[in-house]
Amino acid sequence: MYRNYMKTIPREWREIAKVYTALGDEHRQRIVLLFEPGERLNVGQIAEVSTLSRSAVSHHLKILREAGVLMNEKVGTEVQFWLNKVFLIESMEKVVAHLKSNS
Repeated sequence: MYRNYMKTIPREWREIAKVYTALGDEHRQRIVLLFEPGERLNVGQIAEVSTLSRSAVSHHLKILREAGVLMNEKVGTEVQFWLNKVFLIESMEKVVAHLKSNS
């Protein structure tokens, strides 16, 4: 067992902690799973298929965006969201690489 508790979280994990926190919520997981490859969705489209209110969907989208899981762009009066696929893959790969090198 590694005894230094304060240094047990690898630097790579600390950098992407918001990703894992954001993905730890079941509603946010469902939102992420709504996106088809290359698809952009707005709040209304997500709220339409969700059990959440539009304001709750907006809250979850904000958390996902701030974590880097989603990207967004204002188009006309709506904000479109899409998966930040490259960032998500890199985030997951950092954890896998750490596990492979330290297991």
